[in-house]
Amino acid sequence: MPSQTTPEPAIHAVDLVKKYGDFTAVDGISFSVSKGESFGLLGPNGAGKSTTMRMVAAVAARTSGQMRVAGLDPEQQGPEVRARLGVIPQQDNLDEELTVRENIIMYGRYFGLPRRYLVAKADELLEFAQLSHKANSRVEDLSGGMKRRLTIARALVNEPEVLLLDEPTTGLDPQARHVLWDRLFRLKEAGTTLVLTTHHMDEAEQLCDRLVVVDHGTIMAEGSPSGLIREHSTREVLELRFGTDRNAEQAKTIEELLKKTDAGSGDVGFSHVEVLPDRLMVYAEQAESAMEKIHAAGHHPMTSLVRRSSLEDVFLRLTGRSLID
Repeated sequence: MPSQTTPEPAIHAVDLVKKYGDFTAVDGISFSVSKGESFGLLGPNGAGKSTTMRMVAAVAARTSGQMRVAGLDPEQQGPEVRARLGVIPQQDNLDEELTVRENIIMYGRYFGLPRRYLVAKADELLEFAQLSHKANSRVEDLSGGMKRRLTIARALVNEPEVLLLDEPTTGLDPQARHVLWDRLFRLKEAGTTLVLTTHHMDEAEQLCDRLVVVDHGTIMAEGSPSGLIREHSTREVLELRFGTDRNAEQAKTIEELLKKTDAGSGDVGFSHVEVLPDRLMVYAEQAESAMEKIHAAGHHPMTSLVRRSSLEDVFLRLTGRSLID
């Protein structure tokens, strides 16, 4: 019987470290991204996500550790690695003086692609990005969402094996974000490997098959979005506001109440209470039931909200602070 070999990952990092003088931006992280996977690095600003992406993209040298991208070492074979990547930087770096179509064609010339090919490719990419009607417009006339879609279209001109996206929807309004998500999901369906950094939990849940939670340059947890939520949080969350001066005081009372309730009936599935500056987060399997018990005991918050747990709650549980500082 022939032996089966494991396919080589699109990206493989082992004990990756990046230091700037005495500051350690990335502190010994290890991860692997399979071909065709959508992989995320989730964490707040300054967590080391963008620095990791720069090492993957062969534009920043690692201090120590091992890295392979498409089977190549980014430090030893930088040009070959960059030729296989599409890179979406955190800030759009489009040429404002050129037209939308010219931006794609000129970018393709950096890869040595023939102009005849690029003219046809530009039309194909503009249709994909829903920008065909803006082909001859100057970039400066585009909305923020259009510029972001053009940046992605431009990054696809060399048909990359891996698309790196650093905070892809920062600064976009909700509608523009959903349009961009749709374009990225189509790429994922077509088999493109996506690697993105984000501090938006809904974005990670929508786009990522698997992700790592990063804080202070280290990996706190790894798994699928749903798996991480199951492992580190409850099914539901009850958000309560009693007023800034009363939240911490009420937290202990509510915790004692729900522990006692669960000891008697067990119908709340209470886990714990987190105190944030503006509200309490009550973690329970049955948040509606928890709210009923709190009201029945004579505690009446100014506002209350029941919602499902998210990756924001996972990060809060792991680090004691919010994803968005």
